[in-house]
Amino acid sequence: MTAEPTVNTFAGLHHRPGEPLLLPNAWDHASAAALAARGFAAIGTTSLAVAAAAGLPDGQGVTREQTLHLALTLGSEPYLLSVDAEDGFSDDPDEVAALACRLWAVGVVGINLEDGLGPAGRHAAKIAAVKAAVPGLFVNARTDTHWLGDGDESDTMRRSDLYRQAGADGVFVPGLSDPGRIGALVRQLDAPLNILYSPTGPALSHLADLGVRRISLGSLLYRRALGAALDAVADIAAGRVPGGTTPSYAEVCASARNVSVSRSAQSTG
Repeated sequence: MTAEPTVNTFAGLHHRPGEPLLLPNAWDHASAAALAARGFAAIGTTSLAVAAAAGLPDGQGVTREQTLHLALTLGSEPYLLSVDAEDGFSDDPDEVAALACRLWAVGVVGINLEDGLGPAGRHAAKIAAVKAAVPGLFVNARTDTHWLGDGDESDTMRRSDLYRQAGADGVFVPGLSDPGRIGALVRQLDAPLNILYSPTGPALSHLADLGVRRISLGSLLYRRALGAALDAVADIAAGRVPGGTTPSYAEVCASARNVSVSRSAQSTG
C-alpha cells in the first residue's frame, strides 16, 4: 500500500456528510486486532491506556517511548492508525515534528495533539512544524477548553481558528456535549469537528445530524475492559458464570501469530 492513497482514505473518512468516522481507541495489538476484525477501517490509540499499562500518569508527557512502541506494533497492520500523542511530549515544535516523522515512518496516518490549555501560539507552532515536516499526516488539533477549562465559546473558536491557520486538518473538542453548542461550532468551523463520545451525551445518530465528522471513544473501551474484568472475577467469586463476550484462547493466539508472520515477511521482503 502506498502512503498517499492511505492518507487520502483516512482524510476522506472525515468528509462524508451524515456519516461521521467512528474511531474506536485501542491500547495494544490484541485490542486493535479485535476491533479491526469487527470491521473498523481506522483505529486510534488512547494515551490513558498507554500510561496506565506502564504505571505512569496520563497527560504528563512521560510516555513518549511507550507511545512510539505501540505505534511500531500497530502501524504496519491493515487498518488506518491515528496516534494520541498528548501534547507531542515537548514544547519544542521541532521535537514534536521529529516525533511525527517517526510515527509516519512506521505507518501512522493521523496524530492527535492537545493544547492542555497552554499558550495557543505555542500549540499552533507545533502543528505548523508537523505539517511542514510531514504534510500527509492528518493532524487532529485538540483544544481542552471544555475538558480542562470552563467551556468558553470564544476561546474555543479562537484556538480552533489559530490551529486551522497553522495547518490542522481537524479540530477535537473533548468534553463538549451540549447539542446546541456542538451544532453552533460545526457551523463556524471550516474543518471536521471531532467529538468525544459519552454514554450520557448525544447518541451517534444525533451527532451525525449535528454535522460532527469524527466521533472518538477515547479511553472508554479500555475502562470498560477493566470493568468487565472486575465484574467477571466478582461473578466467579460468587459462584456465577461470568457473562459478556469472551474471545477464546485460540482466537487471541491467532491474532498474535498474524502479526508475527506479518513482521517476518516485512523483514525478509
